[in-house]
Amino acid sequence: MSALFWATASQAAPAGCAEFGGDGQLPVLTNEALGQQTVLLCNDAFAVLHSGISHGPLWTAEHLTEEDLERSMQIGRVVRFFHADPRLSFEDRAELSDYRASDYDRGHMACSGDEPSRRAQEQSFALSNVVPQTPELNEGIWTGVEMAVRGLARREGELYVVTGPVFSAPRKTIGWHRISVPWATWKAVYDPAEDAAGAYFCLNNARPTCTIISIGALTQATGVDPFPSLPDDIRQTAMALPRPRQSPYAVRTQADPERATAEAGP
Repeated sequence: MSALFWATASQAAPAGCAEFGGDGQLPVLTNEALGQQTVLLCNDAFAVLHSGISHGPLWTAEHLTEEDLERSMQIGRVVRFFHADPRLSFEDRAELSDYRASDYDRGHMACSGDEPSRRAQEQSFALSNVVPQTPELNEGIWTGVEMAVRGLARREGELYVVTGPVFSAPRKTIGWHRISVPWATWKAVYDPAEDAAGAYFCLNNARPTCTIISIGALTQATGVDPFPSLPDDIRQTAMALPRPRQSPYAVRTQADPERATAEAGP
């Protein structure tokens, strides 16, 4: 059952949400300014920390398992329509109209292809799980990152995955609600079987590239600690994440994932 909890950066996760965090701990905001006007949304298969300032997610957290991904493959894509999240006030949330006549796609943070049920897939299409992404990123290498992470989860049996945007000042915005447009989006991965972690850091522009970085570098760049329980040696070493796969939707971008991904800092 989905639920809503008002949250602060230091608040303990409600029981219904903690399962999505590594070692039962959800991400922590290390930049206190990000914590203003936030609400924690618990969904069936992922958690979201939503910001009423950016009008979108600051992070999403998932526990991907081989079994759930098998269920996801069996049901396929059954939901195709985005919607405003009714759990949020009109003032704080994004509306479909905010994206109209913009140059941006509605980019999932928790990927709809991860979801093990129709209801969970419907929840992933809420705009509380979406940020503005360029078509070149959303349809290209970002889809390749999502596919690569699912493939890794199937091989390893389970992964903890945290995804989010990073904003620059001054923020670019779209729509009547002034939805914040990130300059990059990221996806952090913790592999319990290998006791290793790392993150993809992808530029949100017309020629997107992704870098593979450590959790420590990600936290410094974004103000979000995706896995607060990790020891320092794991945090400072980026695991060998798989290269993004070739996106089947990359109509407007022909970026080669082998060339568009580098192991370097943001």
